[in-house]
Amino acid sequence: MTNQSNFDPRPVTLEGKTVRLEPLGLKHAAGLLAIGAEESIWQYLSAPAPTSMDKAHEWIEERLANQAAGERLPVAVISLADGHFAGSTGYSSISRQHRTLEIASWYGLNYQRTGINTECKYLLLKYAFEDLGALRVGLNVDMENARSRRAVERIGGVQEGILRKHRIRRDGTRRDTVIFGFINDDWPQVKVKLEELMNR
Repeated sequence: MTNQSNFDPRPVTLEGKTVRLEPLGLKHAAGLLAIGAEESIWQYLSAPAPTSMDKAHEWIEERLANQAAGERLPVAVISLADGHFAGSTGYSSISRQHRTLEIASWYGLNYQRTGINTECKYLLLKYAFEDLGALRVGLNVDMENARSRRAVERIGGVQEGILRKHRIRRDGTRRDTVIFGFINDDWPQVKVKLEELMNR
């Protein structure tokens, strides 16, 4: 167990049975473009679908700039079944003072509902609580994204509240955001639930 007074997330590679989570880099641009062109993936996200290699580079470079500022730890999701880029996840809203962070994710259509999301959440939550000594891990979901809300509830996320008119979507409509959270006290029970889901 890492000293809990030294909460300082740094790039790391985590591997499970179906995925490898590795630090996001420009080498992932081609994979991002290949699976990220489907606009429906980005429906509830603040960025548009990348439509060129330049746009894919820009998307990655923006996240690497956030990482350099200590705000985010972006991760590439690699499917071990085919070796391909399957999406992106990682930590955001990192607070070293308060030992909290959030997880944000998206996946290509072929990798949705495959178990990859469950294992990604398991690996990231496990690392946050057991290695980094996090006190809280949050997940924020667009109120209209019923599928993602069900997915978070399924793995034991606790709905903590709703931020009304939290953001303006790309189409100009107002977004309410559902706030889910896990705290370190929850982790033992959540860990068991996730392991049961992955072993089905």
